[in-house]
Amino acid sequence: MSLTTSPYILYSDGNGTIFEDTSLYVVGRSGWDAYPIPVEEFIQLPEGGQLYELVGRRGIGIDVQTGEMRLCQKGWAVAAFVPPAHTSFYIAAYETGPDAPTLPLFCYTAVGWHDDKFYVPATRVEQDIRQESAGFDEVLVSQGVEALQKAYPHNRLVKHLAQNCALTYHCPAARNYFIGRWECPIPSSPACNANCIGCISFQPEDESIVSPQDRLLFKPTVEEIVEYTVPHLETAPFPIVSFGQGCEGEPLLMWETLRQSILEIRRHTQKGSININTNGSKPDAVKALCEAGLNSIRVSTNSVRREIYMPYYRPNNYDFNDIIESLKVVNGYGGWTSINYFVFPGMTDSVDEYEALRTVIRDTGLNMIQWRSFNIDPDWYLGKIGVTETGEVMGLKQMMELLKEEFPALRYGYFNPPIERIRGNYDLDFAHQ
Repeated sequence: MSLTTSPYILYSDGNGTIFEDTSLYVVGRSGWDAYPIPVEEFIQLPEGGQLYELVGRRGIGIDVQTGEMRLCQKGWAVAAFVPPAHTSFYIAAYETGPDAPTLPLFCYTAVGWHDDKFYVPATRVEQDIRQESAGFDEVLVSQGVEALQKAYPHNRLVKHLAQNCALTYHCPAARNYFIGRWECPIPSSPACNANCIGCISFQPEDESIVSPQDRLLFKPTVEEIVEYTVPHLETAPFPIVSFGQGCEGEPLLMWETLRQSILEIRRHTQKGSININTNGSKPDAVKALCEAGLNSIRVSTNSVRREIYMPYYRPNNYDFNDIIESLKVVNGYGGWTSINYFVFPGMTDSVDEYEALRTVIRDTGLNMIQWRSFNIDPDWYLGKIGVTETGEVMGLKQMMELLKEEFPALRYGYFNPPIERIRGNYDLDFAHQ
């Protein structure tokens, strides 16, 4: 359903109840500034979306009568979490009070209310349904956890994926593994060579935020990796196995183990796709993995500009240029290259970032952009990386359209594609099968 007028702003009473304020239209934040949101950029909040109360913050809206921007003083500001497969165009607009706590590591999309429905400025970038909440049967997940732990009683990775990922954190990738379908995670490294300020598995004790999950604490063996991934590749529909998960450090630090695992996996089966989710910090290690049989790489980044990347990742013994080189290496071996692009309205869609991205796409032969809404407190993030001015902004919707126009072969999405899509039928509606 398309809107003909802007939705109304929402506020929370501080006790878990959310109301609309019909005297204010919702506005969005881009960088440090608040803007009216084009009506055509709203979609209904998808299933699996959630609403957050932003304690210590007052929402900014447009007065219905005067057209001027002002604060909603009735309660705390409200933002939405937009579920996987969707990308946000605008952050929630608010004014932060002096005693406001730092927000947890989630995305904070602008959200409004119209005709008894919630609306967000966002788009669906991926038709794959592999992480939709409606697609998970908790009984089947529990049965799968029990059966696979019995099948691999001594495998620490299977136990980690079961007890931590699937049952505690409700990780969609882990839950899919225990249902026997699609992408199977392979956490593989307890260590990391970056010190990301928004790390979801490790935060210093003196930091004002808490990681939403605990990091892997052991180094898996080749045998542990091969034992459960080969059966998955053999039996799952459109199977992928992926090194590099949110519950670990940087998998390239374990590249020798990964290389041996890939060789051993391919001795047993040629089915499916082997992928790595990585910071791309070690091009030589990436080369070794490609030679062993790696099919695809997804390199995570908050920016394709070194001056924005470095203060966020705070890397040890590698530089931004290494991640670009890793993409070139995989492309040179005929593999599939993606970036896991942390989308921050006002930064990602700045003219400077757009021009830098065009260069990266041309130089690396990039196959895919996974447009992922950035899970971070906006004020905290911009303050940590020292950005006070974001420069001229073009808007995410326009940026996406212009890139598609210039690079028609470039794919947009949210998930790592299986080999069936990589090898030609990219628009395959495999998740419904």
